[in-house]
Amino acid sequence: MGFRYSKSIKVLPGVRMNVSKSGIGYSAGVRGARITRSATGRTYRTLSLPGTGLSHVQMIGGGRSQSGSNSRTRTTASPSQPPLPPAPQPGLLAPAAEKALFKAVLSGSPNPDALSKVGREHGDYRVLAAALEGFLRFQIGDYARARELLAWVFAQRQEIAAHPFARKYLAGSTITVEIADGVSVTLPMDTSTAGLAVAELHQSAGDLAVAIATVENVDPPTTIAALSLAELYIEAGRHVDVVDLTNGVTNVDDPTALLCVFRGIGLREQGYHDAARDAFKEALKSRSRGTEIRHRGYIERSLTYLAQNKNAMARKDLERVLAEDANAPGLREALAQLPN
Repeated sequence: MGFRYSKSIKVLPGVRMNVSKSGIGYSAGVRGARITRSATGRTYRTLSLPGTGLSHVQMIGGGRSQSGSNSRTRTTASPSQPPLPPAPQPGLLAPAAEKALFKAVLSGSPNPDALSKVGREHGDYRVLAAALEGFLRFQIGDYARARELLAWVFAQRQEIAAHPFARKYLAGSTITVEIADGVSVTLPMDTSTAGLAVAELHQSAGDLAVAIATVENVDPPTTIAALSLAELYIEAGRHVDVVDLTNGVTNVDDPTALLCVFRGIGLREQGYHDAARDAFKEALKSRSRGTEIRHRGYIERSLTYLAQNKNAMARKDLERVLAEDANAPGLREALAQLPN
């Protein structure tokens, strides 16, 4: 999964200009509902639930013409930009459970208690309702209840994204999860994501073995799952497993760059310092990677240099980070290890 550089600049109240490697786009709207025109000319509608981290993105307009021209965005309607289709709503004859679940999660005021009630009263909605309640409580900070719910959901081995309600109303919905220190990713709201989210909650609660077992059972395995697992292995001191997990990884995006950093840590902790430096070199070969990841790479490589008594090289790496962010995590501790 790749990460992309982007920057959003406020132009007017409710209107932002989005700058990325692909060019310039624009977005406008209010909290919970925005229309975005990308640099490629495609138009998207984003509906979100404020305060929950849940959102739904739908493409509603085409892209650039074959000539590659990029016409200026207009504020008036035109034949090429039809009116927005209405968001799906339960019909008059929709089942009571569908109406209740829609009201609990998509009515503009998501209600975790109402979700719990739907799950209790409608058995065929139980797993989906528990997942939605777990994701919602995860986002609002009720971590103990979120952990309980998402652990149960993951153990059921039912794909929540395949539920008819999810296919009808939640297609494209996402949730943001911090997978490793400094790296948050936006993932589809499905059973695998429930597993990754509850693993982070297990880790925060100190249940490291349970967190590891959870991620090891995420199916199918993904780069993001490997990233979560590598961090857990490092915390557990399972450095051989870190190296085995990251064999053959190359730096092609932010997650793989961080995997290379974790590989370097695993090799260093086993005393393979030269091999560790090769892994850190791979992690740091592109300056387009996220700042936190590059800083982590430099700091971890400096500790490898210190282990080899290459103090000048260690200082050089740490000063790189110091020049950019004096408060980078782990920097002060690494600086304290430099000899006077």
